[in-house]
Amino acid sequence: MDIIPYLLSLIQSLYQQNCWLINFICRYVPLKQWAFDDSHSPKYQKFKIDELPLVTDFRQDWTYKELLPYYQNRYGKKIRPVSRRSECDIPEDCTCPRCDAPKPFLYKNNGSKGQLLCKVCAARFSPAESRFSSVKLRCPHCGNALVPKKERKHFILHKCVNPKCPYYLHNLKKVDKEDLREDYGKNKYKLHYIYREFTMDFFRMDLNSLPKNASSLKFSKHNAHVMSLCLTLHVNLGLSLRKTSLALKDLYNISISHQQIANYCKTAAVCIKPFVDQYPYEKGDVFTADETYIKIRSIKTYVWLIMNAATRSIIGYQVSDNRGVGPCILAMRMAFRGLTKLPEKFKFIADGYSAYPLAAMEFVKKLGKDFAFKVTQVIGLTNDDAVSTEHRPFKQMIERLNRTYKASYRHTNGFDNIDGANYNLALWVAYYNFLRPHKHNNYKVLNKVEMLQGADNMPGKWQLLIFLGQQTILNMQKNGTATPERSCCQ
Repeated sequence: MDIIPYLLSLIQSLYQQNCWLINFICRYVPLKQWAFDDSHSPKYQKFKIDELPLVTDFRQDWTYKELLPYYQNRYGKKIRPVSRRSECDIPEDCTCPRCDAPKPFLYKNNGSKGQLLCKVCAARFSPAESRFSSVKLRCPHCGNALVPKKERKHFILHKCVNPKCPYYLHNLKKVDKEDLREDYGKNKYKLHYIYREFTMDFFRMDLNSLPKNASSLKFSKHNAHVMSLCLTLHVNLGLSLRKTSLALKDLYNISISHQQIANYCKTAAVCIKPFVDQYPYEKGDVFTADETYIKIRSIKTYVWLIMNAATRSIIGYQVSDNRGVGPCILAMRMAFRGLTKLPEKFKFIADGYSAYPLAAMEFVKKLGKDFAFKVTQVIGLTNDDAVSTEHRPFKQMIERLNRTYKASYRHTNGFDNIDGANYNLALWVAYYNFLRPHKHNNYKVLNKVEMLQGADNMPGKWQLLIFLGQQTILNMQKNGTATPERSCCQ
């Protein structure tokens, strides 16, 4: 038997089986259960982020000075000022908010009730409160104006209160009947359209500003080698400040206090942080992010970490005293540094926290469609849906990174102030990205720097990192991109 006709017949039979399986799946397997849909769950309903609202601006570019000659040329009729039969009490400085027509072109439209009418543009308005005086935010589903409900520290919460809004009616159908029977059962769900208007522009904050209290590298008692030994024992080996001081005394007979070690670490962090932040990391198609908490004087403080899933490098990090959207935006700005546009198949994977979709919405508003992306949220600890099943490995990467960082943080028993948390995180990120050998990378560092490859030991690598950071600070000062309180390059 010839092999070619046999293979052709086999291919045709396999094709028929595939067609039969596809037909069977389309008929009997409900594909909707594979989609990620938690709209029926009141547990995660309030974490959903709605789309951007409609912005209605009634102010127009033309004024009455352009309209008067236009009407005369278009219709052959000149618009004259109002001929008043009695004295008018309209203020002299009152103008039309739509076309800036002065008082001679205005008259009272409803007598003493306060509404005025412009003879030029036929706009009806009230001098005390005009619909033309400000921009209106409207619901994208029903077009009704949004009502400001709550004022928070960094944003104002606007809500659509229209009871006939299609978005509200659609969500109302998904509410369980048992919850509807309760007095406040509907409050378990997010039914109305909600928009958060941020009052602080997090995109104008400087990411390159250096921390305060940066000391000099002029050593009075010890030298640079002792400083690099302190960094090696404290950061690489994870010893506390007091154990680092004890180890230096027992191993090298170097007497140094734990406070002096802390000062060395802070100065090294100020020098190294600009190099770590400005380094041209390789940016892949998948970023994964998560936040964890640390303690500062027994108060919760949050650490935001963003990792490139391909290279496992930390490309964005931030320490904040709150779990709001602002620190999330700053960490994302650090991760997107150097990108003019996002890759075509870009994915940003995070947990179900609502700060990430809100930050993504702000990126679209500020930077345009080139930075439009959708946050893939992996919710819960078990794979209850198709999205969690597919993206769970990426979420486990960032969770493993959190545990690695918490292992280095645990010996500190918390920090005394946020500056200590900042310099500790900066040093740890520098160690993780440039000095730490990783098992998944064949026990090599994640980012190779030629100058660091020439060092024979770890203290020498720390000294070279400080040197590279000093050069980065000098370049930033020359380019005008940094304004340090006190230079540490002396």
